[in-house]
Amino acid sequence: MENLSSVAIFYLSGLNETRSYKYMSFAFTLLFYLMILFLNLTLIAAVLLEKSLHEPMYIFVCNLSVNILYGTTGLYPKLLADFLSDSHVISYTGCLIQAFVIYSYLPCKYTSLTVMAYDRYVAICKPLEYHSIMNIMITGKFILISWLFPLSELMIAILLTARLPLCGSHIDKLYCENWAIVKLSCVDITINSIYGYIPLVIHNAQAFFIVCSYILIIRVCLNSREGRTKFMQTCVPHLISLITFTISTFFDVMYSRYGSNNIPQILRNILSVEFLAVSPFLTPLIYGLNLTQIRISVKRLFKKKMLS
Repeated sequence: MENLSSVAIFYLSGLNETRSYKYMSFAFTLLFYLMILFLNLTLIAAVLLEKSLHEPMYIFVCNLSVNILYGTTGLYPKLLADFLSDSHVISYTGCLIQAFVIYSYLPCKYTSLTVMAYDRYVAICKPLEYHSIMNIMITGKFILISWLFPLSELMIAILLTARLPLCGSHIDKLYCENWAIVKLSCVDITINSIYGYIPLVIHNAQAFFIVCSYILIIRVCLNSREGRTKFMQTCVPHLISLITFTISTFFDVMYSRYGSNNIPQILRNILSVEFLAVSPFLTPLIYGLNLTQIRISVKRLFKKKMLS
């Protein structure tokens, strides 16, 4: 095989079968992306502009929307440009950056959901101690950890990938993905493979922590009507967001590691973007519709806009 270790560009083949309806695909994707931007920016504005929402739970929800805007920026602008282009290429550096942004979004969000599970545990199981435990300083530290830790995790993965000489330049996806680049390597990728299991262990531990938190929360809620009401209002949105995100991420991981070229291209595309479509769209709706104070704040925000 020819050694192409000085690869300058990558060819993305995920859109090869959409040329005949690329304008329709562009219009639908643009509309969907604008909806994601609108919903998440509205939620962020509602939390920032309403002083009564400057509480840990709502700040964490706001952080989720910021994380969504970060992750979707890694996919949609480039994807929209590719719909209108006859050649779907990306530079080597651009590919690494895109892979970093998209795949750091995943652990950032999962870490944020873990922090939110702890917040709900303290609020329901230790209500009298809540404001002393979840003060502004601790909330800020949790948000900082939810970004710095995952970003560092992905930076190491990208640096391990960047050292590999490559023997190919074709990526069979809509976007650049770290493992897809690794598979193009001319040399042994054992280190990359081993490192890939470290985040898996860490995030499984996070999942275990979330499960334990909710077991304790449910035990408390079963003995209290007030606890059950608080659970339905604040924990159910978190659980729905967690489940939808976990399922969509699972599909992407399975497709990346074990996907077959025998699967129709359109199905492969759906599986590969599900975690950047379903969860970013549903998350602001879930919290906006279920959390009363956010819903009231959003209504007040739109009333002010209409009257001004």
